[in-house]
Parts: sequence; C-alpha cells; structure tokens
Amino acid sequence: MSTKDAITNKLSEAFAPESLEVTDESHLHEGHAGHRPGGETHFRLYIVSPAFQGKSRIERHRLINAVLSAELAGSVHALAIRAQAPGEAGGTG
Repeated sequence: MSTKDAITNKLSEAFAPESLEVTDESHLHEGHAGHRPGGETHFRLYIVSPAFQGKSRIERHRLINAVLSAELAGSVHALAIRAQAPGEAGGTG
C-alpha cells in the first residue's frame, strides 16, 4: 500500500469526511530536505469533516497528526493541512 493510500484510509476511518483530497507533492521538493527517490515524502491534504466542528485550526491539525503519527515519524517529511468543518467557506483553492 502506498503512503498516500495509507493516509487516505486512516483519515477516512478516523473522521468520516465529506470531502478528502490527498496529494503527493514530493516531485516539487526534489533536491530539498526530506526528499527521497521514489517520493512519498511531501503531502498536501484537504479534508472536510463534522469532527472538526467547533475546533480551532490547531486542534484540527493535532487530531490529524495523531491519526498519522506513524507516517509522520517515518516516511512523511512534510504535511500541509487544510481542515474544515462542513459549511465553512473555502475549497481546495
């Protein structure tokens, strides 16, 4: 299973999101810290879940980081997070 698939599966199970996009951006970081041949080191995610209702941005990031602790301690060097509750303004833009 790819790291992207593992991230997607774990977030889906933990947060039952209405929307979830996980993008491997490793190719954008070639030659930078944390990049490895084969990629799967730098990810961007956009998630919309009722679990984030009433939570601050930092609380949302902490919840996600806790679910992905194994990946963050291992192969994932960077994770850009955009987490929203349903009905909040914005999109993947």
